Amino acid sequence: MKRIVFTAFFVSLCSSGKAQNATARDTLLVSRAEAEAIFLKNNLRLLSEKLNIDQAEAQVIQAKLWPNPRLEVGEINLWSNAKSEQLPPISGNWGKTSEVTVGLEQLIYTARKRKKLMAMEKVGVEIAQEYFQDFLRILKVEFRNNLTHLQYVEEKQSVYKKQLTSIQKLLNAYSNQAKQGNISKGEFIRLKASELEFVKQLSDLQKENNQLQKELKTLMNLPPQRFLKISMDQFVPDVNKMESINLAALTADALENRPDVKASVLEEKYNNRKYKYELSQRTPDVTLLASYDRGGNIMNDFVGVGFALDLPFFSRNQGNIKASKIEIQKSQYMKEEKNNQAQNEVIQAYEDLVVAKKLYENIEASYEKDLDMLLESHQKNFALRNTSMLEYLDFVNAYLENKTIILDSKKELNEYFEELQFVIGKEL
Repeated sequence: MKRIVFTAFFVSLCSSGKAQNATARDTLLVSRAEAEAIFLKNNLRLLSEKLNIDQAEAQVIQAKLWPNPRLEVGEINLWSNAKSEQLPPISGNWGKTSEVTVGLEQLIYTARKRKKLMAMEKVGVEIAQEYFQDFLRILKVEFRNNLTHLQYVEEKQSVYKKQLTSIQKLLNAYSNQAKQGNISKGEFIRLKASELEFVKQLSDLQKENNQLQKELKTLMNLPPQRFLKISMDQFVPDVNKMESINLAALTADALENRPDVKASVLEEKYNNRKYKYELSQRTPDVTLLASYDRGGNIMNDFVGVGFALDLPFFSRNQGNIKASKIEIQKSQYMKEEKNNQAQNEVIQAYEDLVVAKKLYENIEASYEKDLDMLLESHQKNFALRNTSMLEYLDFVNAYLENKTIILDSKKELNEYFEELQFVIGKEL
């Protein structure tokens, strides 16, 4: 169930004789899974890309249709002269000297061209489906990495905000002491400089957050005024899932499941069917003819039948046949390259994940808590003047560096896990 928290921020400016103004902003708090469900349902690029499948299916419908018959009416005389022959009237007394011809033509495909075209277009539908799945795969990993990055930025903001709050409390306490001369002004300025550094860091992180908000809200098709917040669940993927990962099985999975690999196989199949269709074009089609002629032949009412076909003396579709045969060779090369690319990408993604996993596992589970507790201890000792400012600020910098390393390891583990899923074309 979606957890949506609506938080309204009201800013009221009141003065005598002036009206009150209020602005409101909605916050959407969701988990990663809930955010992805919204993305899959609402993303406009996905909806647009999916229409390519409908277009390909429409081409199959078109290939099934026979060409329309052609009706031709001609040689209608609008007046007559003294030498005009008298014929039985067409209607009442009208039409005694009127001539008219009517022709009907129907094109008949030979050499099973229609069925071959339908078979080719059906493969086109399969290709469109695989292209859609590949587009979804690319867009999904982009979306998931943006989610991870947003979680990373929000967690980093939380760390810096805590440090900024601590520094500001110390500044409030030291302000009067500096004025009274109990502490040196240099120490106070150094503390003030640290505050400014934190403010600058938070400003940069907020800009990064704003950029991610824009990207994610566009992908999820959310209103511009909405503020997106992702809960920290699933920021780190389940490490236990990675224990059973087998490289040989992953490579086989990639060749079996990746949409771009499957599409390359279908491209070869499509070009083979196109080659057969171009071969069938050597056989000329037949046009069946039926005609009626009133008053223009040896008979007053002449009815005749016939046929027409191109004589393949000069063109037997040689150029198109050769071109389609070359397309088969090209698609074979592309299929082989796509297979090699997929296998190489799996190996790289697997090895990168192993490295990221080792880094994450080298950080003991209790280390982050110990780091937080040690920071609190340094803050208390500094407030009691048991620790010098230089020692305190050095530890704060070391604390922030280590916190960043821990967050980076979690972020990278998530991103490389998603990359592995991306290159094998399925969820692990």
